[in-house]
Amino acid sequence: MQPCGSRRSFPCPAPADGVLLAPEDVARLDRLAIEAGTPGSVLMERAGTAVLRAIQARFARRPVVVLCGPGNNGGDGWVVARLLQQAGWPVEAVSLVDPASLRGDAALAFAAWQAPWLPVEAALERRPGLWVDGLFGAGLARDVTGRAARLIEHILAQGTPVVAIDIPSGIDGTTGLVRGCALRAALTVTFVRKKPGLVLLPGRLHAGEVVVADIGIGAGELDQVAGTVRINQPSLWRHLLPRRDALSHKYRFGHAVVVGGPAAATGAARLTAVTALRIGAGVVSVACDPDALPLYAGESADLITVPMADESVLDRLLADERRNAVAIGPAAGVTDRTRARILRLFESGRRLVLDADALTAIAPCTGRLPAQGDVVLTPHEGEFHRLFPDLTGPRVERARLAAAISGAVLVLKGGDTIVAAPDGRLAILDLAAPALATAGAGDVLAGAILGLLAQHMPAFEAAAAAVRLHAEAGAALGPGMISADLPRTIAGRLALH
Repeated sequence: MQPCGSRRSFPCPAPADGVLLAPEDVARLDRLAIEAGTPGSVLMERAGTAVLRAIQARFARRPVVVLCGPGNNGGDGWVVARLLQQAGWPVEAVSLVDPASLRGDAALAFAAWQAPWLPVEAALERRPGLWVDGLFGAGLARDVTGRAARLIEHILAQGTPVVAIDIPSGIDGTTGLVRGCALRAALTVTFVRKKPGLVLLPGRLHAGEVVVADIGIGAGELDQVAGTVRINQPSLWRHLLPRRDALSHKYRFGHAVVVGGPAAATGAARLTAVTALRIGAGVVSVACDPDALPLYAGESADLITVPMADESVLDRLLADERRNAVAIGPAAGVTDRTRARILRLFESGRRLVLDADALTAIAPCTGRLPAQGDVVLTPHEGEFHRLFPDLTGPRVERARLAAAISGAVLVLKGGDTIVAAPDGRLAILDLAAPALATAGAGDVLAGAILGLLAQHMPAFEAAAAAVRLHAEAGAALGPGMISADLPRTIAGRLALH
C-alpha cells in the first residue's frame, strides 16, 4: 500500500488527533497549501479522486447525477463527474448556475469536463441510481431556498443514495444546523479533518458514513491552523487518566464528597457517590441530613456517611484538605440552604461539580461565580436556559460563551454533549447512546466527573473523559438499561483505556 498522501492512496483513515476544522480554518489551510506550492487545481483534483475511490469501494456501477454548485464544492463535483465518466460510469452533470459565471479552480474543473451539462430543471426529471452532492460546502452561510431547495426536496423524496462532497448540502459546517433544508447522505467524503457540522446534531444524522480523505496538505500547514475544537475521543484525555501502581494509596486518588439530599430523595446522590467510587476516587463521603443517613449507609459499605445536623458540619468537612472535590445538586432541592452551601464551597476553593438542583439554585448569579478553583457545570438544555437566559443561537456557540462568562468548565448535555473550557477549548461527543435518556443518567455523569476531579485530572479533560466513558457505557448496555447499571460498566470502559 502506498503511503498516505500519494495520488493513489486516497481516501486515508481518519486522523487520530480528533481535530475539527471549521470552514474558516479550511479556507486558511487551502491558502497556506497554495502558498507552499500546491496549486488549488491540484487540491481539487485530489479531492475528486478521493470521492471517486470512496464511491467505487461502496457502490456497483450505476447511472449517476453529479450536482455542481457555484463554488469550489461545485468544482470538486465537476472533477468527480469527469473521473466517474472516465471510469466507465454513466454520468450526467447538473449545474446550479451558468458555468460561464464560474471563476478560478472551479472554472478550470468545468472546462475539463468537456461534455454537456444540465440545468436544475432537467435534474428534477432524473431518477439515477446515485446522486453526488457538490452543491454547497461547509461554508454555507445562508438558508437554502429557490431552485436549490426544490432540487434537494426532489432528491429526498426519491430515497436514492447520496454521496456528499465535504458535507451534505444545507448543513452548516460550524453548527451542524439545517439551513432551510438539507440532503441526507449515505456517505460523506470530507477532506483533511472532519468539520464540526459533521459531528454536531442534526448534521451528524445527515452525514451517513464519513470518510476523511488526505489530499496531501502537509503537517506544517496543519500546525498553523491548530483549532480549539476536537472530537471527544480518548486521545484527548487518555494520557491524563489516573493510574495505580505498587506505591499507590487511597488518598493519592482523592477524597470526594457528595452533598446529599433529604431522606425522601436519596437516589440521585447515591448514584453520584457510587459512580465516583467506581471511576477510582480513593475515598467517597456522603454528607447528608441525619434522617437520610441509613439510606446512604445501606447503599454501599464503601461509602462514608457524615450526618449534617447543621451547616457547621460542612465547615468541619472542608477543614480537611484531603477532601479535595465536592459534588452538589442531585436531589439537593432548589432552596436557600442549597444556594448557601454552594457559595461556601466556592469560598473553599475545592474542585466542584454543580449538577441538577444546584444549577437552578445558582441561576441568578451564574455570570459572576466567585469560583477560586476548578468548577464544572453540567446543564441540560432546560437548565442551561435558566443559567444563561441571555445566550441564544447554536449550541456550540452558547456553550463556548457560557464557559467564558462563568469561568467554569461547562458540560452541555445532549446527543452531542459539548464540553467547553473558559479558554475556548471544545470537545464534542460523536457517540450516540440513546439508552442514556433515562432517569438518573445525569447523576451518574456527575459522579464520574467528580471521581476524576478527585483524582487530580484537569477539569476540562476530566469532564471530557467522563462524558465519553458515560456514553460508551450507555452504548454498551443498550435498551433496557437503568442508571444503576452504569457505574460498574463505566469502570469496565475505563479499564479499556
